[in-house]
Amino acid sequence: MRSFSGPPHPAGDRDAPDAGDDGPAGAGREGSEPTPAEPVADTVLDALLLWMSSRLGIIILAVVGAQAMMEGNAVAPPFLQRWRHWDANLLAVIAEHGYDGDPARAEPDKGLPAFFPGMPLMLRAVHLLLGDWTLAGLLISMVAGAVAMVALARLAEFEGPPGAGWRAVLALLLWPMSVFLFAGYSESLFLAFAIPAWLAARQGRWPLAAVLAAGASCVRITGLFLALALIVEFFTRRSPVRHAVWLLPPFVPLVLYSAYQYSRTGDWLAWKHAQEAGWGRHLVWPWESLITTWNAAMGDDRNAWAFRMEIAGAVVGVVLVLVLLYLRRWSEFLYVGLQVGALLCSAYYLSVPRSALLWWPLFLLIAKASTGPRPGRRYVIVVYALLAAPLMALNTLTFVDGAWVG
Repeated sequence: MRSFSGPPHPAGDRDAPDAGDDGPAGAGREGSEPTPAEPVADTVLDALLLWMSSRLGIIILAVVGAQAMMEGNAVAPPFLQRWRHWDANLLAVIAEHGYDGDPARAEPDKGLPAFFPGMPLMLRAVHLLLGDWTLAGLLISMVAGAVAMVALARLAEFEGPPGAGWRAVLALLLWPMSVFLFAGYSESLFLAFAIPAWLAARQGRWPLAAVLAAGASCVRITGLFLALALIVEFFTRRSPVRHAVWLLPPFVPLVLYSAYQYSRTGDWLAWKHAQEAGWGRHLVWPWESLITTWNAAMGDDRNAWAFRMEIAGAVVGVVLVLVLLYLRRWSEFLYVGLQVGALLCSAYYLSVPRSALLWWPLFLLIAKASTGPRPGRRYVIVVYALLAAPLMALNTLTFVDGAWVG
């Protein structure tokens, strides 16, 4: 079992940051004409069935696989210990000790302000009930992920065509980095706010969208990109001007967190400078970032595989941005494009494929491409699953082994 160490850094090591269109539940329905509530109920059931089944699968993989990866007669660490790595550990440290970090450390961890307070605050609340930080993180991800999957399925059905809901959920669950939806990371909690916010905005329910997006802004800086995308969505939909005031709440948590860190450090951009101090993430020209990452990916150590995944994630991100631009999905183009631009102009690629978990337009497109009357469409999700599932399993085993994944 690997000891705790930092994520791979090209210039050195550093402790880590952050046949039909019917779904499974709706197949073969007979009898009276369904009521309007029945399709929604089927969509919810499909999403929850896929979510809970996949959670059980990851548990089996983590229990059996972790022991299989041990050398000789070594015994794998306890189950919960296998999940307290990287961001899961750092978020628990913030929840327990605050942004000054563990007082037992010789020096404070300057990277902690990079993490927004939503997940640590939730950890602290759930820890009062469970008494274990790692278990609290797993439970938060479990519940929040269920909410996110239901919202994603409903969003896919809303966007159409019928039957896209469960396919979108399956595409997300099989994404190679979906292990981070199980671990005590912030991705599940962010999606539990962000996807319902987007669905509400698409339905023109701006007060609800604003409140949910504000929740997302408490969890990750990605909430800033969501807030900006909602502005574009508002004006492209030509929503009533009287609702424009609801575009402001998502920015409030961002301002409040910056003000809080300013009161601690005297720095309004403490979260950004924490990323620079903790992970060496600063803006460079995109070709410089690509060269640095490429050189790291061509190595022969275990970290080389992680950087190859980073490059693959970058390719997916660029293609997705171009597709959204071609389709003139302006709000989604802005939401994904800002993230891809920021990631590809960093000193080196870090957590690009993990960030793709937050790109729900990707999974909506996969679902749409695999749904429809043409017979060949159904094989899109099959081919995707056959390609993505092995990578997902591999990254899950790598994570529980304590190695850097993304």
